Parts: sequence; structure tokens; C-alpha cells
Amino acid sequence: MIMRSETQARYFNIPNSLSVIRIVCAPVIVVLLLSPDESWSIVAASVFAAVCATDWLDGYLARRWSSVTTLGKFLDPLADKILITSALVMLVSLERIPAWAVAIMISREMAVTGLRSIAIETGVVIAASKLGKWKTMLQIISIVPLILYYPFFGVDFHAIGIELFAAAFILTVWSGIDYFIAFFRISR
Repeated sequence: MIMRSETQARYFNIPNSLSVIRIVCAPVIVVLLLSPDESWSIVAASVFAAVCATDWLDGYLARRWSSVTTLGKFLDPLADKILITSALVMLVSLERIPAWAVAIMISREMAVTGLRSIAIETGVVIAASKLGKWKTMLQIISIVPLILYYPFFGVDFHAIGIELFAAAFILTVWSGIDYFIAFFRISR
């Protein structure tokens, strides 16, 4: 029993719990977006933004408390991918963003994840790049106004979201290419 408690304390810490919360909240965002009216869009955007803020918080706490774990290194990017992909798919179904762009973005995520797995098999670790972190942040920043969608206080949130989404799309593709270039340089 003592060994199990030590294992639980090591893996089930607050930073990892915040990553799990992001995963659990992805279906909540989906359900909120099933009712695409003005009031629900405010609720959905608020929940999405608050949940995404835990991405920064879990990393900060893990580093501050020296509680970075292998589980956390797995859960954190997984939680981001699940949450962002769920929101993007729903935004496609609501016809707020183009499906082809989301398909490319999701394909990039799968390709980079596969590339990192191959790299690990060969003894090479490809850490998350700054470009990849900026990509995630820009995706989140673009999704919030796309979820809001409706004009509030004279602000066209959909137009703002589309502009930010275009920038996020470019950065997503660019960072994906950057990962492949880094892999081929390292694997020589």
C-alpha cells in the first residue's frame, strides 16, 4: 500500500489533474456548442478560455513544484490536442471555419506525434519547440472569438476569429514542417 500511495502522489499531482480536467472538459465544450445561440456562445467561449488557461497553469506549477512527471509530459499535449481538436471539429460543423483547413491541422498533429514516436524509438527526443507552443497559443486565441461568433458591442467576433485562425493555420503548418526538418537533421 505504501508503494501505491507514493506512485499516486508522484503521478496524480495538481498539474496532472489540471491536464485531466482539460480532457474531461472537451465534451463539455462540444455539448455547449450544440446550442449555437448568442448566450450559449458566451458560455462556451468562457469555459473554453478558462479551461485553456489551465494549460499555462499546469506547466507553471509542475516546474515551480519540481513535479514534472512522465505522465504529465504525455497528458499535457494530449489534453491540448483533445480540447483544441474537439472545438475545431465543432466549429466546422457550425460552418464557422473551413473543413479542409481543420483536416490539415489535425493531420499535422497526427504526423508530428507519429514523428516524435519514431524519434523516441531511435533514442532521440524531440521536445516541444517554441514554435509549437506559439502554435497552440494562437490556435486557442483564434478559437475563442470563433466560438463567440456573434457580434457583441459592435465587434465582429467571427471576422476577428477568421483572421486569427488564418494566422494559426499558417503557424500550424510552419511548425509541422519545422519538426520534420529538426527530425531529419537529428537523425543523420
